[in-house]
Amino acid sequence: MIAVLLPDSATSARWETDDRRFFEQVFDEAGVRYTIVNAEKDARVQQTQAEQAITNGAKVILLVNLDSGSGAAIIAQAREAGVHIIDYDRLTIEGPGADLYVSFDNTAVGRIMGETMAPIINSLPVGVPRIVQLNGSQTDNNATMLREGAYSVTRPYFESGQWELVDEQTVPDWDNQQALIIFEQMLTASGGNIDAVFAANDGLASSVIAALKSQGLGPLPLSGQDATVAGIQNILAGWQTMTVYKPIQLEVEAVAHAAIALLHGEDIATLTNDTISNGHSDIPYIKLTPIAVTADKIAETVIADGFRTWDEICVGEYAQYCPPNR
Repeated sequence: MIAVLLPDSATSARWETDDRRFFEQVFDEAGVRYTIVNAEKDARVQQTQAEQAITNGAKVILLVNLDSGSGAAIIAQAREAGVHIIDYDRLTIEGPGADLYVSFDNTAVGRIMGETMAPIINSLPVGVPRIVQLNGSQTDNNATMLREGAYSVTRPYFESGQWELVDEQTVPDWDNQQALIIFEQMLTASGGNIDAVFAANDGLASSVIAALKSQGLGPLPLSGQDATVAGIQNILAGWQTMTVYKPIQLEVEAVAHAAIALLHGEDIATLTNDTISNGHSDIPYIKLTPIAVTADKIAETVIADGFRTWDEICVGEYAQYCPPNR
């Protein structure tokens, strides 16, 4: 049996609306037994779920850790029980690491945000654009990699004085409610004088939009990630500039293929030549490529791939922003 341990359903809609359905499809088609559980942001619950999976006979565990400490404990449990374990989407940076890491290039996610946002920020009718960075959880290595990628583009603007970094904060546990409070405080401290926001995912971007609307402020250049329905709706409505689309079906298919290979006792060394250091070991790394989505790219990316549909996007107030002949 293969066990999938998802992290939560609150910080991003992707885990339950996308990852789960794609896992179900690929495992059902392959005819393998599997379980999919969600820890709902509770690391102790996730450890219990891992223990239960091992007890129930799981031979491979796909882990999206909630933090690297608890992730390392789960990996240790699996190894002691002779169970293979794959880091899915998030790298565990404590302990010796998993058998394999499958994810999108998270440094590229940040770089894409920077490359898409930079020309828009530079075209603003202000002398020195005032920028805010709302980063993901400091316990998630993806957030660290994303920040590094974004800084590879934005650092020269900050260092030259062409842009001003007004504030930068991490959002604990990617919590959207905390993001709302943090950004409201940023707005208050700056007197509302913020020109653009690098938000690390669509959930955080939605919190920024909620704060702007509550204070009677208009849209500004704003990034996101995950191409959620809400993110695409915000882009169409002009409140969000872009999102980073990670074709999750490809990610699921890649990790499922590896998991099934391990289940059958096959060598996964041939699946990738890339490695990534978790600080202790070099972990084999299946690295996928993310894609920038702006309003003019929605149809040819997330819609064309079947990842999103106009029917789920064009509801209520958002219908007015959709193509007439969709």
